[in-house]
This record gives sequence, structure tokens and C-alpha cells, in this order.
Amino acid sequence: MKYHMTAFFLGFILDMLLGDPHWLPHPVRLIGGLISLCEKRLRNGKKEAGNKEKTELRQGGLLVLLVLAAVLSVTAILLSGAYWLHPCAGVLLETIMTYQILAAKCLKVESMKVCQALQEKDLEGARRAVSMIVGRDTQCLDEAGVTRAAVETVAENTSDGVIAPMLYTALGGPLAGFLYKAVNTMDSMVGYKNERYLYFGRAAARLDDLVNYIPSRISAYLMIAASFLAGGDFDGRRALQMYRRDNRKHASPNSAQTEAACAGALGVWLAGDASYFGKCVKKPYIGDDLRPIEPEDIRRTNRLMYLTAWLCEIICLLLMTVTVLIR
Repeated sequence: MKYHMTAFFLGFILDMLLGDPHWLPHPVRLIGGLISLCEKRLRNGKKEAGNKEKTELRQGGLLVLLVLAAVLSVTAILLSGAYWLHPCAGVLLETIMTYQILAAKCLKVESMKVCQALQEKDLEGARRAVSMIVGRDTQCLDEAGVTRAAVETVAENTSDGVIAPMLYTALGGPLAGFLYKAVNTMDSMVGYKNERYLYFGRAAARLDDLVNYIPSRISAYLMIAASFLAGGDFDGRRALQMYRRDNRKHASPNSAQTEAACAGALGVWLAGDASYFGKCVKKPYIGDDLRPIEPEDIRRTNRLMYLTAWLCEIICLLLMTVTVLIR
């Protein structure tokens, strides 16, 4: 546990300082490559006449099993091998793995590119920058639409990219952390409700909903707590009020959790109609339109995300310390 605590803290600090440099190989890119390879191999198999839906459901389920088995095996072999060589080697590798599981700095860097372009009145540049971090169509978004998309992404990924992987890593080390990242990556690649992935991606999407159910709600309450501590730009009471009112205003059972808390903390509208693959998807607004959303809200949301991450890290370390003392 002491080794795990050390690696857990050092990995968090590395993420806060370094983020995800593009020159540094990242396991999630390898997981993405594995998902693409498995999809290609599975879909190239023989089709059952008249049973397309059933075949794709089975192929999607097999994709999930293959990817999770591969990620678990590789992580376990590397980590156990490092600790077998020497505890210091084990702590070093676990630190690096924990650092690569988290994505707070990367999320901030990419979203701030959108903020900077908007502040420079470069709407086309802002559209390009936000297209790198959202799944919706961005080419027709106005300034408010681009800003809202960036704020929503930071708010939602405070759970998916920071708090949820942190919680799983705290509970089960890099084994659980990378399994979570594999599920999340599969959902982001094949979990769409379009013609190509409606059935093939269903297993990945349902599993992602399941593993994020509790973490997304913990993330929302941590964000509400952070909004009480973050200063005058945020309203903690309104964050709690909007969370209670709007946390189910999304097709996903989890996505509106942190979005509702963030919208309340900032006093702006989030969500609303969006275009995906050329098709307009009707969505209710989250939060109250107390003021127009502005590019500076991207910076504010990142501040809220960082404080939420620190709260979670401290709480996890305190619980680990209590566990050590009890033992």
C-alpha cells in the first residue's frame, strides 16, 4: 500500500506538470490501435445471412473481451515484472503508468487552445481546435457554440479523464486504471448510435455507462465542493441546485452529472441542440442562462477541474493512509 500511495501521488504530480506531450508514446494510443485492429479483423469475418444485428452484437462483445484481456495481461506482466526486479523499479513503473492514466493537464492544454483562438478573434482556428476534443460537428458553430462545446468537454471529462480513472487507480492500481481507460477508449471509438456502430458498439457503450455510473456522481459532488472553494467566479449553492435539477438532462446516464454542476457554478447554459455526422440531435439546455457564455469560461472551467482533481487526490490519499493505519 505504501508503494501504491507513493506512485499514486507522484503520478498525479507528473500529470499536473507534464500533461501528454505529443512526442511521448502513450498507452491509450496503443489501446486505440488495438481496438481498430480488432474491429477490422472481427468485421472482416464471415457474415451470417439475415442476422446482421445479432452478428454485430456478438462481434462487439468479443471486441470488448479481447481488448480488456490484452490490456489486463500486458499491464499485469509489466507491473509484476518491475516489482519482482526491485520495489524501486515497481514504484517507478507504477508512477509512470498512473501519470499516463490521468489527463488533467492534457485536457487543460487542448481546451485552452480554443480559448486563445477565440480571444484572438480567430473563429476558424477555434473551430479546428475544438474539433480535436469534441465529437460533434464544429464547422458551423459560432463563438458561443465553440465556447460551449469546450466548456462542456472540460466539464464532462473532469469525470471521464480525471476523477474516474483516479478513483479506479486508487482502488486497483494501474490494472484497474488501464482497464477503465480501455473501456472509455472503446466507447469513444465505437460507442456511437449511428448506422456503423449502433449494434457493434453497444457492448462498449453499455459497459462505459456502467463503469462511470458511480464515479460521475462522485465527480459532480467534488466539483460542487470545488465551486464553494474556487472564489467569486463560481457559485457553489447554484452548482448544487442545478445539479439536482438537471443531472438527468442527457441521453447518457452520466454525462450531465458534471455538466450540470459546472453550468450551475458558472451561471450559464450548456448542452442544447448539436450536430453529429451531419444530423441535428435535439438536446435540452442544462443550467440557467443568467449571462452569455464567454471564452473566459473555458479558463474558469479548467480552474474548477484542477481544484476538483486536487480534492479527489487528497481524499484518496487520506483514505489510503487510514487503511494503512488500520492494518
